[in-house]
Amino acid sequence: MVFIITQFFTNATKKPTFSRLSPYLFATPFPPLAEKTSPTIIKAFQIPLIPRNKPMITLAQGLAILQTPPEKIPELLAQTQALRLEKFGNRIALCAIANVKSGACGENCAFCAQSAHHAVPQTSVYPLCREKIRQFPTASPLPLQNFGWVTSGCRLSSREVAILAEELQALRPQVGERPFWCASLGCLPREDLLRLQNAGLRRFHHNLETARSFFPNICTTHTYDDRIQTVRNARSVGLEICCGGIFGLGETLEQRVELAQTLAELRVEEIPLNFLVPIPGTPLENRPPVPPLDILRTVALFRIACPDSGIRICAGRSAMGPLQSLLFYAGANGLMVGNLLTTPGGIPSSDLALLHDLELDFELIDNS
Repeated sequence: MVFIITQFFTNATKKPTFSRLSPYLFATPFPPLAEKTSPTIIKAFQIPLIPRNKPMITLAQGLAILQTPPEKIPELLAQTQALRLEKFGNRIALCAIANVKSGACGENCAFCAQSAHHAVPQTSVYPLCREKIRQFPTASPLPLQNFGWVTSGCRLSSREVAILAEELQALRPQVGERPFWCASLGCLPREDLLRLQNAGLRRFHHNLETARSFFPNICTTHTYDDRIQTVRNARSVGLEICCGGIFGLGETLEQRVELAQTLAELRVEEIPLNFLVPIPGTPLENRPPVPPLDILRTVALFRIACPDSGIRICAGRSAMGPLQSLLFYAGANGLMVGNLLTTPGGIPSSDLALLHDLELDFELIDNS
């Protein structure tokens, strides 16, 4: 990324200063950051700390980020880059997933190719599959921080949970402690989550998908409270939480801020950000893609609103085209590589080459 040097440095021989960055962005004070954020950054932005149980960002502040003029994007990215480096350093955490139970889902999520409510052609349908569960070795050469199993349906049965727990216990000695094992298994009750945690599951993924106020436009077969309760169930048994959403569903900018506020309150460890890939046969098949600069603004919003959470870019990043490298300057510190659930993902070798060219570290991160 090219910066106008005089805008971000006092002169060519002095260290960079943050005190001159983006005064235009907020009519109200800059959003207070988490207590763990560097005092240097706090001082530079000249903002007070507030208790962690209050929203970190106001609606007005969030909208200011999402409406950043194109010519001011470099200034915004300078701030989000500083926040990412302060909390996560120069390392990018990689993850991959395996679709171990596919299709025939009774839920009616409007974006999803696996819903039985939609007439999506050529959708793979298969039950929980031990062969798919055991396919981690195909991804093991990659420097993955996390590897996750994903299943379709509102939730797994207790019998299916038992199968996953059994397989997890068998696989862990074969592959060692890394990657950390994750799973996205629907609205599980606490007892099933505890069984998986005891078997070695470290992180549970369960997206909120969108803001509470927009959720009924996307799904009516379960409620937003069902999703929130699942997150709380996973937290209560000691699992880390991976919880984010999808953008470009038809939500307003205000609703993007609303989701950021909710995730800030939940204090999740990881926030996966997805940008809609319209799938023929779904109700959202004709939705336009999210423009590249809007993707950057959205990533920046979540980095500023949730400075302690990892921000992982998942589906839809191909819409960035040649600007994809700017996602990391916008605050992302994680990337999903390989195929997604029903659509192709990034080619791992290309992703690693991109990170190498950007001089970003992507070896395993020791945060055990």
